[in-house]
Amino acid sequence: MDHRRFSQRHFTPTLLASGISSIVAVGAIGSAIAEDAPEYDGELSSFEYAYPVERFNFSSQGQDMQMAFLDVKPEEGSANGRTVVLMHGKNFCAGTWEGTIEALHDAGYRVVAPDQVGFCKSTKPEHYQFSFHQLAANTQALLEDLELEEVTVMGHSMGGMLATRFALMYPEQTEQLVMVNPIGLEDWKALGVPYQSIDEGYQAELEKTAEGIRAYQESTYYVDTWEPEYDRWVEMLAGMYAGEDGDLVAWNQALTSDMVFTQPVVHEFDQLQMPTLLLIGEKDNTAIGKERAPEEVQKNLGRYDVLGEQAVEAIPQATLVEFPELGHSPQIQEPERFHEALLKGLESQ
Repeated sequence: MDHRRFSQRHFTPTLLASGISSIVAVGAIGSAIAEDAPEYDGELSSFEYAYPVERFNFSSQGQDMQMAFLDVKPEEGSANGRTVVLMHGKNFCAGTWEGTIEALHDAGYRVVAPDQVGFCKSTKPEHYQFSFHQLAANTQALLEDLELEEVTVMGHSMGGMLATRFALMYPEQTEQLVMVNPIGLEDWKALGVPYQSIDEGYQAELEKTAEGIRAYQESTYYVDTWEPEYDRWVEMLAGMYAGEDGDLVAWNQALTSDMVFTQPVVHEFDQLQMPTLLLIGEKDNTAIGKERAPEEVQKNLGRYDVLGEQAVEAIPQATLVEFPELGHSPQIQEPERFHEALLKGLESQ
C-alpha cells in the first residue's frame, strides 16, 4: 500500500502539507530520551516483543486483514487449564503486557494477547468502521481459530472498554472479566466534554512527539515518577509516528479515538453477569477530551478514586482492588504487587 497516496487521496493540500510538516518535525525533534531514537513502520516490523508473534489472517468489512498476536502456553505439567486473553490500551500494544504474560505463564495460564486492527503490528486500514463490537468480533474469530471456547478476558485502559463489550457480546465464552484502570468508567460526552471531529483528531495525532508522549505518560501513567524501562514504550509509540507510515498511524489513531469517545460502555455495566475484577490505580486521572472541557467540568473528570467505587456498585458480581498511590498503569509501575493481586483475584473465580 502506498501510504503517501493515502494522504493525497483523503486530505486537502493544506492539511496534507500540515501533516507532512508535523511528521518531519517528529523525526527532526527526535526523542527526548535519545538523539538517535528509532523510527518504525506502520506495523512495528523491527520492534521486537518479548514473545514470538503469530498472525491471524481474516476478512473484515470486505478487506483482507491480519491480526498479530502472542500465544504463550504454560510449561508441560504446569497448566491450570485456564486461558487469559489480554486486551491492550490505545497507547499500548500486546508487547506492553510482557510482565503480566510472564506472571500468568508462571502461574500455569495460557495467555493470548492480540494487537487489535488499527494498532501496533496489525493491519491499519485506510477505511474501516471502527467499533468495539467489531474489534470484539475480530477477537472472537481469533479465539475460534485457536479453538478456545471459554476464557478470562482482561483489558487495560481502552482494552477495558473492549473487554467489557466482548463480555457483553459473548457472555457464555467469558468466564471472568478483569479490568485494569479501564477508561470509559464515565461517559465524557454526556458529562460535557465537547466532540472533536476526526479531522481535528488526525491533526492532533500528527503533532505527537516523543517528548509529549513521555510527559503525558509520566504525569498520568506513573504519577510523576519515571524509570528507565518506561522509555522503551515511549520510543515504540513515537517511532511509529516518526516513521514512513506516520500519516496512516495517525489516521487510525484518530479513528479509534472517535470510537472511544462515542461508544460508551458504562451504561451497560449492570448487564455484566460474570465475576468481574477491577484493579484500579487511584492516582490515575485519564479522561478522554478533558482538555477540551470547561474548567468546571474538567475538575470532576478522571477521578479514579471515585470511579472504581462507582463501577463496583454498578456491576453485579464485582470485586474492587485499589492501589491508592499508583497511576494508570499499575501493572508496569509496581508489577510484583499488581500481579500478586491479579493472581489472587483470578484464583477466587
